[in-house]
Amino acid sequence: MPQIAQLAETWSSQIFWLLVFFGITFFFIGRLMVPRVMETVALRDKQIGDDLAAAQSARDAADEREEAWRTRENENRAAAQALIAKAKSDAALSNEKKLAEAQGRLDARLAEAEQRIAASREEAMGEIETVAAEAAQDIVQRLAGIKVTKPAANKAVKEAMIHG
Repeated sequence: MPQIAQLAETWSSQIFWLLVFFGITFFFIGRLMVPRVMETVALRDKQIGDDLAAAQSARDAADEREEAWRTRENENRAAAQALIAKAKSDAALSNEKKLAEAQGRLDARLAEAEQRIAASREEAMGEIETVAAEAAQDIVQRLAGIKVTKPAANKAVKEAMIHG
């Protein structure tokens, strides 16, 4: 095979050119490109580190603001609840006062009505006594034929109402 026979003649030339191209490739990639890539990676790592530090700083600041907001919100909530409690208390006192005033007016009306009823009862009792005395005079005169005086009839009716 002629291809294998040529191998010995061209082998040293191929090795030489392989080493030349490997050296050139190593020089360009190893000495020129890799340091630039490594520098870019280092800058990127530094930028990421700086960004992470800034993000942590921003998170800490946000946490502090949130805690301050929560504290302020809790204070405002407590103040609002105190205002509500005071308003309820004031409303309850006002309602109690109004109810007491209304109860006083109702008690006064009730007392006045009871006085009118008592006066009407007394008046009615007086009229009943008068009517009963007149009826007793009339009954005695019709049944017994005796004429009874008005004071005697009134006296008898009063005694009967007391005992009856």
